[in-house]
Amino acid sequence: METSGAPQRLRGTTSWLLGQTTTHAHRLVSEALGAVGARRYHYSLLAALDEFGPASQADLGRRGGLDRSDVVATLNELEGKGFVERRPDPGDKRRNIVTITPAGMAHLRHLDRVLGQAHESLLAPLSAAEREELARMLNAVLEHHG
Repeated sequence: METSGAPQRLRGTTSWLLGQTTTHAHRLVSEALGAVGARRYHYSLLAALDEFGPASQADLGRRGGLDRSDVVATLNELEGKGFVERRPDPGDKRRNIVTITPAGMAHLRHLDRVLGQAHESLLAPLSAAEREELARMLNAVLEHHG
């Protein structure tokens, strides 16, 4: 991404730099996931199910910061591929509990590798220590505003 033509005032502004980097990161991740027939929402929901276990659709949406309609559409896709199962909640038949399947776990591991390659491309100019420091600093900013 060429930024040398941007005014110095912008290139010295953290918010502009974050925005430009985010645009580039989204493109790299979307292309990488798209190449294997997946989307960011697929990864978000599968990762949440792996880390937190079975959950309601509403909980999955909150954890992933996804709109209710996006959760339903994404779960329909994942369920159609055998990556998740939805069953009525035994304690409340009005809601579904979603569980990741063994095929979903295998797919998530594959997506981890795909994302790792995209992140490698994004962060290629940084050393391992710089990557860790960048992640630490971004987490601190997110925690402050979260």
